[in-house]
Amino acid sequence: MTEGVAGLLHDATRPGGKPPLTPAAVERVVKMTLAEPPDETAHWTCRAMAKAAGVSHRSVQRIWAAHGLKPHRVHTFKLSNDPKFAAKVQDVIGLYVDPPEQALVLSVAEKSHVWMAPDSQGKRLC
Repeated sequence: MTEGVAGLLHDATRPGGKPPLTPAAVERVVKMTLAEPPDETAHWTCRAMAKAAGVSHRSVQRIWAAHGLKPHRVHTFKLSNDPKFAAKVQDVIGLYVDPPEQALVLSVAEKSHVWMAPDSQGKRLC
């Protein structure tokens, strides 16, 4: 109103959107992604990372895409928390390395979804 009709001909200046993330924030997200996730989780999720890093989940998605990070596809091996795990491993490995005389060592996987193809006579092997 103070500028009259001339003020209607151009937009008033307004602040821009959110400023982009700083390089330090991007580096922090990348370093956290490459480190172990908290607690007993298998991998970082986008929202968990966003909460931990203090940025939006969309920012995390953009950072991961730019750096080719796919933490949900990382395959890691986690050791058992059984206190007798080391002794059990030594026993099992010992059977393979130095089996008792005339012994037959069998290995059974506890995975119900594993299916073996039939042998040459059409019989299933398991």
